[in-house]
Amino acid sequence: MSQPSISEAVSDLERELGIKLFSREGRVARLTPEGQVFYEEAIKTLAQAERSIATAQRAAKGEIGSLGIGFIGFAAYPFLSGLLRKYKTRYPGVALRLEENVPSGQDIAFDRGEIDIGFTRPPSADRRSSYESRLLFREPLVVALPKTRKVKAKRIRIADLAGERIVTFRRASSPEVFDTIVRVCNDSGFSPRLHNELNNMHSVLSTVEAEEGVAIVSASARNLRADNVSFFRLQPDDVRIDFVAVWQKKEPSIALKAFLELLDEELPTIRKKTRFP
Repeated sequence: MSQPSISEAVSDLERELGIKLFSREGRVARLTPEGQVFYEEAIKTLAQAERSIATAQRAAKGEIGSLGIGFIGFAAYPFLSGLLRKYKTRYPGVALRLEENVPSGQDIAFDRGEIDIGFTRPPSADRRSSYESRLLFREPLVVALPKTRKVKAKRIRIADLAGERIVTFRRASSPEVFDTIVRVCNDSGFSPRLHNELNNMHSVLSTVEAEEGVAIVSASARNLRADNVSFFRLQPDDVRIDFVAVWQKKEPSIALKAFLELLDEELPTIRKKTRFP
């Protein structure tokens, strides 16, 4: 750009701003005090613009951002920590927000925009059309008994539980599992005597330890520490509970898309870790 062109551009800018940027003495031009302020702020603006471009480009590559993850702790225990470590190794700039919650609590977290993916039970019928899902594994039901019960059999007939007080969690926490437990009892000829409907699996097993009843639970409950509880497979043993990853049916963020890609890669390992013989 020629000198006259530069001068004209500066003059146009000064008219637009309504201030003098330069003082001129002969052929020498110096920044005025207000011109110096404008120059310093302009440098900051250009630097910020460059940072904004770089940040947006990193976000487009999934290198930064945030990801909310809901999970049922005892069911996700065998695989979740390893999965998160691998994700953080690949995408250290993504901030993870973790929320341990029951299925109904994860539904609320999705509605509030607090989580992007959940490790949970399959969505209820009224929410199924709004979610994508990936089946991770299927698990049987087992019965939890206090260790003071001396049981020699490896399996417990469901019908033999007809006279027991059944400790369970509230239906509102996990409707699918609750309804399945009631159904297997009904199929064996009795209605369960529900006792102490609690809010989480820790409390259920603690109540069993206290000999306040027995519990029919998903097999992954054995991942919890319950020193004074014994778990037995049921007979018949033809019911399975699904454990899934779910996310909302909308365009996923770059961070979520990258997480789903990793999840697919790790799915064979996850299923191996959660196999129930």
